[in-house]
Amino acid sequence: MRVAVIGAGAVGASAAYYLSRAKDVELTVFDEGLGQATKAAAGIISPWFSKRRNKAWYRLARLGADFYPQLLSDLEEDGISSNFYQRTGVFVLKKDEEKLEELYQLALTRRKESPLIGELVILGAKEAKVRFPDLEGFSKLLYATGGARVDGQMLTETLLKAAGAQVVAKKVTLTPVDDGYLVDGQHFDKVILATGAWLAECLEPLGYTVDIRPQKGQLRDYYFEDRDTQDCPVVMPEGEIDIIPFDKHRLTLGASHENDKGFDISFDRAVLDDMESKAQPYFSKWKQAKETRERVGIRAYTSDFSPFFGEVPHLAHVYAASGLGSTGLTIGPLLGQQLAQLVLGEPLLLEKRDYPIEKYIRLQDEG
Repeated sequence: MRVAVIGAGAVGASAAYYLSRAKDVELTVFDEGLGQATKAAAGIISPWFSKRRNKAWYRLARLGADFYPQLLSDLEEDGISSNFYQRTGVFVLKKDEEKLEELYQLALTRRKESPLIGELVILGAKEAKVRFPDLEGFSKLLYATGGARVDGQMLTETLLKAAGAQVVAKKVTLTPVDDGYLVDGQHFDKVILATGAWLAECLEPLGYTVDIRPQKGQLRDYYFEDRDTQDCPVVMPEGEIDIIPFDKHRLTLGASHENDKGFDISFDRAVLDDMESKAQPYFSKWKQAKETRERVGIRAYTSDFSPFFGEVPHLAHVYAASGLGSTGLTIGPLLGQQLAQLVLGEPLLLEKRDYPIEKYIRLQDEG
């Protein structure tokens, strides 16, 4: 069975890896390499504190977080080791600190079905600064030991290496033929579309309307000479700004949520500087960084902010997932694995009816 995976972000790379573990699959991955959200994602795996009322979304986010240990176990079984995923814990801050107790009780309830949350405790400033020196702007916070961070670029590179698949770095189109599909002039039996915000561009030439809008996200990496950041928890203040510590003396700040920029992947220093200004009350040492680097990517959102996956209506053996938004690194690997299961005709963990692709992808004459 010849399978093409178009898009090599968290979804596509995961799908490629799990397809590569099956017998009798010949796999090719296509990726243009521009604007990918995964490589510019902040990388926080901590969905348990969300108060979104969408139960299907929360279940997907919870299962996506829970899936990481399985992914690491599968890679280890295949002789692949990596440190793209680290459970360093998460600090959750609230402007109204009295709400921390309410959040603590919510997390305790959710821990019953997601033990990965780990230990939960409300810490005072002195205790918190032991784990993250120079953190400011609070008198207490909620700490969950199971919160994790993911290096998106390292994740995709590891999965593609593990897959051993040919990766073609170019923009391609999908053309139906009598016995399958043509991609870059090659014939394939089945196709996975993991193109994120560019899904409409893939399907509109075939007569589809796609409910996907792009959202620009920018972040900035700060590199310090003498600050040990490897084991610091992720910091999640209220609002859009998060502080994510990585190894190699790096703190990442971001990411922006820009809804009116289309597919613009240029850097906007004013936006990045504004994020730094908003993060200043929590960490005032940004200017001490010896070096900074910027990253930018395009997220994909549906009109109701819900992700979807499944077989594209009226295109047999073409499968897609999109609409992951800012939780792409949390749910992307699981959705990629589920798409691989669909291709292989194997049972799914997720209920397709909870994430109906036909709600967001329709032929134009269907309205």
